[in-house]
Amino acid sequence: MISTLGFLVSIPGQTMGMAVFTDAFIEVLGLTRTELSMAYLTGTVLSSVFLTKAGRWFDRFGGRVMIAVSSLALGLMVFYISMVDLLTVYFGGASVVAFFLILIGYFGVRFFGQGVLASCSRNILMLWFVKRRGLVSGFRGVLVSFGFAIAPVLLAALILQFGWRGALWSMALFVGLGFSLLAIVFLRDSPEACGMMPDGIQQSDALEELPQVKSKTLREARKSPAFWVYSASLGMHAMFGTALTFHVVSIFSQAGRSTEEAFSYFLPAAIFSVISNLWASWLIDSRSLKPFLIIMLLAFISGAWGLVNLESDWGFWMLALGFGAGGGLWGVLSNLVHIRFFGPLHLGEISGMSASITVFASAVGPAAFSLGFDYFGTYEVAVLICLGMLICLLVWALTMQQQELPTQGKICD
Repeated sequence: MISTLGFLVSIPGQTMGMAVFTDAFIEVLGLTRTELSMAYLTGTVLSSVFLTKAGRWFDRFGGRVMIAVSSLALGLMVFYISMVDLLTVYFGGASVVAFFLILIGYFGVRFFGQGVLASCSRNILMLWFVKRRGLVSGFRGVLVSFGFAIAPVLLAALILQFGWRGALWSMALFVGLGFSLLAIVFLRDSPEACGMMPDGIQQSDALEELPQVKSKTLREARKSPAFWVYSASLGMHAMFGTALTFHVVSIFSQAGRSTEEAFSYFLPAAIFSVISNLWASWLIDSRSLKPFLIIMLLAFISGAWGLVNLESDWGFWMLALGFGAGGGLWGVLSNLVHIRFFGPLHLGEISGMSASITVFASAVGPAAFSLGFDYFGTYEVAVLICLGMLICLLVWALTMQQQELPTQGKICD
């Protein structure tokens, strides 16, 4: 429950959580849309630099402390953003002052929300389950996807009811005070901390019959080709998917499709995502990750080809199926890859570095597509480059040996 809520309360640090306030910020700060977008891009990139360090904090202090502290910090940063216009006036009212003040706010919510809180909420669930790790993370993924889908509607309702500042205050109070208290009271770092065993291991003496599982350090993980092929594949989806979402109206318009058609894409994509997520979650606990990585990359390749041919109906449905199904598999793999390949002892640090790659890619994607459009007058060049990169990743995934750790065993350093 806390793991799922941790993802949901990270929404102020997610793109959909800040996007609904964009027009209000432009109006009160006197910034252009491009200037505000550059502040968001810069804050996101800077936040990605520190995520590996934040992962070490998870390994050192545990998920209970880190989730509570990051939630509190996220709430404080949301409150800070609600006051940026007043601080801008206090420091002289210049647009450059507004730019740097909102950049600090964006850095804070991206680092503590999308970065630390989401990563810690993901990792802590992996320590509580063994045999059904994939299944429970899949169910969590469905709930999180649903929450993310309705978040913009709920936030828009908050703004309508209380104004943009009141909506930010409401979020800050719930996230910073409410959830941080909930986490510190009810959350525990691991079943062993409570004298319990993870699921699938009924008695502690059963551990004597299991092989030792030696967790790998970040240095060892960085030497593993598996770390890079999975991190690159997950980051590729973050870059491509975020760019598509950010420019969806413009991309569909270039293909001769309306704004209504652009937004209608998200419903079938979400349905395909849920189906593939549940299917993979049901199967993945008893199988290696490699086939699911290959299927995910094939799905993204088909989606990219559909995007190239978006003017046709079959292109629209290939895009929805490819990116929807691939996104569902992405959610499953991002939960499991680090603990399955590298063990639990340095999970925070290793997943933190991988998350920094994903966050950086998600920041670069929209800007790269925008620059491609400005230079070539079309998004097709950027899409074809992404398609080529996906094909290279597929070849790499097909030819590389991938050795996972035993699913169960005695944990040793």
